[in-house]
Amino acid sequence: MKYTTLPNTDINVSKICLGTMTWGNQNTQEEGFAQMDYALDKGVNFFDTAELYPVPARKETYAETERIIGNWFAKTGNRDKVVLGSKIAGTGDYTAHIRTNGFSKEALNNAVNDSLKRLQTDYIDLYQLHWPERKTNTFGVRDYKYNTDDQWEDNFNEILYNLDEIIKTGKIRQIGISNEKAWGTMRYMEASKQHDLPRMCTIQNAYSLINRVFEGDLAEVAHRENIGLLAYSPLAFGVLSGKYIKGTAEKNARLNMFSHFSRYSSENATQAAKRYLKIAEDHNMSLAQMSLAFINERPFVTSNIIGATNLKQLEENIESINVSLSDEIIEAINTVHADIPNPAP
Repeated sequence: MKYTTLPNTDINVSKICLGTMTWGNQNTQEEGFAQMDYALDKGVNFFDTAELYPVPARKETYAETERIIGNWFAKTGNRDKVVLGSKIAGTGDYTAHIRTNGFSKEALNNAVNDSLKRLQTDYIDLYQLHWPERKTNTFGVRDYKYNTDDQWEDNFNEILYNLDEIIKTGKIRQIGISNEKAWGTMRYMEASKQHDLPRMCTIQNAYSLINRVFEGDLAEVAHRENIGLLAYSPLAFGVLSGKYIKGTAEKNARLNMFSHFSRYSSENATQAAKRYLKIAEDHNMSLAQMSLAFINERPFVTSNIIGATNLKQLEENIESINVSLSDEIIEAINTVHADIPNPAP
């Protein structure tokens, strides 16, 4: 395994992060336990979860993933071996069953305390805001649209102040953002500088061969502000494993179970994935490992959040840390990207 640090901290994390959002829906607690055991044994010390998980978000399964992780900590005593990230859910139609008061002081305190109980721990290493409260282009929306009905009021300073109070209690160590845009990221960074408040050390956004939107403005923000990308959906819901192209996906594969998750399944995305598959096969590697190796090697990526529904997938995904891509492969990848840029934003 390879390691780095969360930017501007002394917290060492593995370049591969174990994603958990299938546990409690596609995966049982027993399977989640097996994945955590295997990942830790392979040197993965960074786990990422959220109060929202498992996905799809439903009232019936709310926060089940955190409960599974907490039960594993209680069983194994491995809390001190893991850097743990979790998130507070933002406002949205499919989070109304969680709360409706956004990132208010009350919401942040309740969310942190409830997560700590479920996770059976006294602290969370990295606490993240799952997406912005304001209306902006996240979750597969390509372009920003002017919103005249947005009732959001600027609260960056307030959020950081309230998070600072929680940090001082020891319940969380560091903070980050997720599904944020360049403007919001810079507002948080500037607020922390101007008012001596905690700084966001990471940004967790989608990033894959068929979604390289981060390489626009946010890549420069990451570079110049030293905020690290935690790349999620690096295999684009399994599209970049090649299993849907080849017709080998199992019944419990995400897109077989949840057909409405169509973000990565457009005609252009499928065509791009087929071309990436050929590049991988021409160089005697799996599409999954090539796709993950590309993410692992990007200079602005702090950690690559992988997910799996079985141990065979998990083994292949973790092993990507030992795969190096030649200049020839990178050139071929960039040719496809130039021909079909970001087909799944």
